[in-house]
Amino acid sequence: MDKTAIFFGPDGGAVHRVAEKLKKVIGDDNVVLVPVKNASVRDLEKYDKIIFGLSTVGKETWQSEYSNPDWANFLPEIGKTRYEGKTVAIFGLGDHVTYAATFVDHIALLAKELMNNGAVLTGQIPIDDYEFEASEAVVDGKFLGLPVDEDFEPEMTDQRLTNWVEQLRPHFRF
Repeated sequence: MDKTAIFFGPDGGAVHRVAEKLKKVIGDDNVVLVPVKNASVRDLEKYDKIIFGLSTVGKETWQSEYSNPDWANFLPEIGKTRYEGKTVAIFGLGDHVTYAATFVDHIALLAKELMNNGAVLTGQIPIDDYEFEASEAVVDGKFLGLPVDEDFEPEMTDQRLTNWVEQLRPHFRF
């Protein structure tokens, strides 16, 4: 399929809203939104251009029952296919104030799984415009994907998405 698939989760909430905004910036006709809660490896294999969107789970969630297991259920599907020849990028929601020491760490978790299966990621973002203490998603001074903070910087989301899409455009050919 020539369209770009945005695999996102959880369904509903901030990640879903950002996925919808991203779809509009890219162009509605060029994108298919795929909630990960119902997705499988067969869905991944349909697309050569994939953007993944996820949120970072906070400490209080790790210590309690997680009520929205969309990514917990989908992550094993990531490793069931290869990504050579596919164009792949990640955006991740995080809270740079409350979770400054683990800001968008889940981008790294997903990126490692994808790269272990042949993915070459595009869309790395310099850390310069972000405030945080630490992040596993930073390699060589860049985030492995686009961080978005809808909790404390929602006014920056639209511009960050627009800039990111311009960076992705030559790779994804939107």
